[in-house]
Amino acid sequence: MDNGIVLSILYYVLCMESKEKKKTIKSFSDLYAWQEGHKLVLKIYKIVKKFPKEETFALAAQMRRAAISTTSNIAEGFSRKTTKDKIQFYCIAQGSLTELQNQLVIARDVKYISKVEFNKIAKQTIMVHKLISGLKKVKIILNT
Repeated sequence: MDNGIVLSILYYVLCMESKEKKKTIKSFSDLYAWQEGHKLVLKIYKIVKKFPKEETFALAAQMRRAAISTTSNIAEGFSRKTTKDKIQFYCIAQGSLTELQNQLVIARDVKYISKVEFNKIAKQTIMVHKLISGLKKVKIILNT
């Protein structure tokens, strides 16, 4: 594939699209991976409110922490100077996301969330995982 096409695709992965024009990435919050991760955090906060009271400081808290860790590590990776450091934080974000995926399976299996809710959130976690993979690939290709 042509490098120009690859870079165009990767640019889309990196930043949010605007119908009028592409925006310059100035902050971690301009990263599409962070934006979709933030949507996931909000969904997790909403869904764990329905968990039984005894889960407030157990599974619910773990799920909130894992979701927050995902976006926090994307943000921290964005601010790092070296490619190696950036990729390290993006890898940690993916680890937190995988932890959250495991916790969602548990929540589904103990019937704290429905299969429909699980499927919607699971799709969001998969999308965020792919977007973070795109961030890592861009850093490797561009070495920036």
